[in-house]
Amino acid sequence: MNYNIAVISGDGIGPEIVAEAKKVLGKIEVKYGHKFNYTEVLMGGISIDVHGVPLTEEALSTAKESDSVLLGAVGGDVGNSKWYGVAPNLRPEAGLLALRKGLSLFANIRPAYLYQELKSACPLKDEVIGDGFDMVIMRELTGGIYFGERKTEEVNGIIKATDILTYDDEEIRRIAIRGFDIAMKRRKKVTSVDKANVLDSSRLWRKVVTEVARDYKEVELEHMLVDNCAMQLVKNPRQFDVILTENMFGDILSDEASMITGSIGMLSSASLGKTKQGMYEPSHGSAPDIAGKNLANPIATILSAAMMLRYSFDLDEEAGAIESAVIQVLKDGYRTVDIMSDGFSKVGTCEMGDLIADRI
Repeated sequence: MNYNIAVISGDGIGPEIVAEAKKVLGKIEVKYGHKFNYTEVLMGGISIDVHGVPLTEEALSTAKESDSVLLGAVGGDVGNSKWYGVAPNLRPEAGLLALRKGLSLFANIRPAYLYQELKSACPLKDEVIGDGFDMVIMRELTGGIYFGERKTEEVNGIIKATDILTYDDEEIRRIAIRGFDIAMKRRKKVTSVDKANVLDSSRLWRKVVTEVARDYKEVELEHMLVDNCAMQLVKNPRQFDVILTENMFGDILSDEASMITGSIGMLSSASLGKTKQGMYEPSHGSAPDIAGKNLANPIATILSAAMMLRYSFDLDEEAGAIESAVIQVLKDGYRTVDIMSDGFSKVGTCEMGDLIADRI
């Protein structure tokens, strides 16, 4: 089979980790007889450098015409980068928001799984993590404060900034349905996270999620305030199966969840809409401080490529082969610097990609 993939390497460590994902996909091509056709697309800081904007219409059109999108990372050091002294709609991350919107990707799936081989890298105590945890964070992607009206103005000599958080019931309903569908294939528990004690948008969120739950009698639903959820993730992560939440809360909680897996370099991500087309990316940023030094952990990007095979291409066996190869490399004692501890063999970005590819 032939599959057309738009590749956005992006900024910082993006090109390095995407190269390793393509290396692993190349092994899948050889073993299973598939053909992955790649089209390079500029987005983020590199697009600003070349085109003056973080995402061009041509780039968006290329992404729309592809079967899926594989993304590395975009942006730079916010406090010390040439890309951030401009309007928000011209910064690197604006390209990512525009791409999600343009592809109608409203559901972000971020698994947070503690590999037994990485228990020593988890910052939590053994009695907290027990035999490990396995959760999925379902984050709504196209609504909320990231897409609401915003402005900065001076009123009576005082500078005032406003960001409006908006959701409608249909935006909430579609992500809730996707979350419950995934829960039905897992342990059948949904934890809906909001701030309903303060926000009207969260009260609507809770109301709609409760309505959706009535169609899923087998799934246990619990509601949890976001501050309590942040605490529970480090107190007892084993209690969670599917965490369902809005855009900003999901952004923050998924990063917290990634760190208790041992490293944010382990957390893959899929962004999906109503069709099979999706965008697949690691959950971490562009890490400009280590770019070009062969230090980045490519595993999250490689696992994101596996998610692409499973969700967009229905290649479950091939996805499983990648996931098993990652586990085997970890069992064999190889670690990048972010997950390194005594007694293991430290390897760089390229070496980790080679090791995983060799085990497929």
